[in-house]
Parts: sequence; structure tokens; C-alpha cells
Amino acid sequence: MSRIGKQPISLGSDVKVSANGSVLSFAKGNKSVDLDTKGHVEFSIEDTALTFAPKSNAKQDRAFWGTYRTLADNIIVGLTTGFTKSLEVNGVGFKVAVNGDMLNMSLGFSHDVNFKLPEGVEASVEKNVITLKSHDKQLLGQTAANVRAYRPPEPYKGKGIKYSDEQIVRKAGKTSKK
Repeated sequence: MSRIGKQPISLGSDVKVSANGSVLSFAKGNKSVDLDTKGHVEFSIEDTALTFAPKSNAKQDRAFWGTYRTLADNIIVGLTTGFTKSLEVNGVGFKVAVNGDMLNMSLGFSHDVNFKLPEGVEASVEKNVITLKSHDKQLLGQTAANVRAYRPPEPYKGKGIKYSDEQIVRKAGKTSKK
């Protein structure tokens, strides 16, 4: 049994949900999710809650049950509060600036790296911390991964771009013989 799928999603007063067949539409942000094209999960909308249930006891139906519930919950949380990710830039001479929808990064290469932020993602920089905000959790995570990929943290000095909650396993490096 899915522990996540059993939990009802509470709808705020500002989010309106409507169903058209197997497509759930969320009125506040004009978001929609196609929950089920093969008939694995059924859902019901009450005035303050959205609940999901598997159509049968098949293993695949139970797997989709928690997945679809989480997808709908992520849309509702994104529309009400939003999501944030923080990245830290560590290294001598590494700088980051935001110019409109461009992230200008000086990461020790012979040239500056200009990263165009996708539609729906906002960035702010304070000292060496990049804060990304979005209403779409998947888009935010992919954008943060793309920014981190320009200079992933290295294990000897810890230089690079890392998530703020990421722990870098440090290596000792070479020692000189005497």
C-alpha cells in the first residue's frame, strides 16, 4: 500500500481544480497534468481535498498511485508557495552576477559563462550564493543541475558550484617524500 498515495491533498482557497476526463487542470497558474492515459489511477475532488486511489490491486496501478498524487501535490505547492534551490560558488576569483534573465558566471575559464535562465525561473545572487526560485519543481531542479554542471565541486580544494546542502567528500592529496 502506498503511504503517500493515501494522503489527501488539501486545496487552498486560491487554487481551483477541475477535471476533464483524466486531465486535472489547476486554475491559478493555468497548469495541468495528464494523470492517467491507461486507466491506472482514479481521483476525486471534494471542496477542500483531492484524493487518489488505484483502480485495481495490480503492482503497476499501486506504483502510479503515489506518483500521480505527488505530481499533483507538487503543482499545488508550487502555485501556492513556490520552490527554491540554493547553490554556493566556492573558489578564488569565482564571481556570479544576474543581468535580467542571464546568469553571468566567472568560473576560472578563459571566458565568462553566460547561462540563460529558462522561462519561469528567477535568480538572485548574494555574495557567493545563487538562489533560484520557480513554481515548477522539475524545471527548477534541472536548471540548478545545469548551472552546477559548468563547474562541479572538486574533491581536493572544494572549488566549484555546489548545492548549499551538499557535503563534499574531501581527499588528502599528495604528500611529499622526505
